[in-house]
Amino acid sequence: MLVNLSLDRPLAVIDLETTGTDLKTDRIVEISVLKIGPDGERTHRTRRLNPGRPIPPEATAVHGITDADVAGEPRFEQVADALLAFLDGCDLCGFNLKRFDLRILYGEVLRAGRKLVLEGRAIIDPMEIYHRQQPRDLAAAVRTYLGRDHQGGHSAAADVLATAEVLDAMVACYPELPRSVAGLHQHFVDADRIDSDGFFRRVEREVRFLKGRHRGSSLAAVAASDPGYLEWMLGQDFFADTKQIVRQAPAVARRGQSEAKRPARSPA
Repeated sequence: MLVNLSLDRPLAVIDLETTGTDLKTDRIVEISVLKIGPDGERTHRTRRLNPGRPIPPEATAVHGITDADVAGEPRFEQVADALLAFLDGCDLCGFNLKRFDLRILYGEVLRAGRKLVLEGRAIIDPMEIYHRQQPRDLAAAVRTYLGRDHQGGHSAAADVLATAEVLDAMVACYPELPRSVAGLHQHFVDADRIDSDGFFRRVEREVRFLKGRHRGSSLAAVAASDPGYLEWMLGQDFFADTKQIVRQAPAVARRGQSEAKRPARSPA
């Protein structure tokens, strides 16, 4: 399947179908993972899940999965250990993985009381490559790079197969792209970026915002002028390393120390 892309370690291509697009409240109803080894061996697993909440009609209209389809399926926490074991040692790939699928998956893992370690993994998103070259979606990518219509779109199983083929075809199409997973990962990462969300970078030993309304400002300056913004960030679905950087900001750190020293109130 992968002719132009070299692998130093297994690559797990992931696609999710969910109850919606809200990163805080929506849940996974189907997950498919295509695991490709450096030797070309492929293992493809697809699992439907009971999200523990109704699947809205508008979501069913996209992926065709109904409440009845998942009524007898396990909850995410019941498959979390097996999934994390399957992903262990893998780099990660998926179409729109960075903006959506990985964030939803990360949240599900946390709610299950487990941890999805991202450090040390290459994270590849063919949509990022595609949008840099030609902004469109997976179906258009299949037409452009594979010369066919995408059959079975919004089926997790079909989407991971198409994603892997599109990624490989992209590497062949653009000579300037690295031919290794690690090289692709580095090609799309700011060398000075210091967190998984890409919110911060280090500039001359100073942490600065890469995006958001304080883009370009230092973390220390924002902590002094707008500490409420940092408190807001701590309540959002950012990755753990992003929140840890926020907690290290002077105003937030002082508040945390103050609260830790405050005597606990006696129950009424």
